[in-house]
Amino acid sequence: MGFLDDAKEVAETTGRKVKEAFEDTADRIGDKVDEHKAEANVKKAEAERDSVEKRNEIKEELRGDK
Repeated sequence: MGFLDDAKEVAETTGRKVKEAFEDTADRIGDKVDEHKAEANVKKAEAERDSVEKRNEIKEELRGDK
């Protein structure tokens, strides 16, 4: 029975380690996805800001403010 108990313990330990590794990998992937989403939001906000600035410059020119 000692051999079977040892084998069972090794299998449980291996299963636990595989599960932990999978969860860690899933967390890392989720973190990268969040990072890329944040970068995309920043780029979108910057593009919107640039667009508004350019639009305001054109309006100023048309009004003769410049």
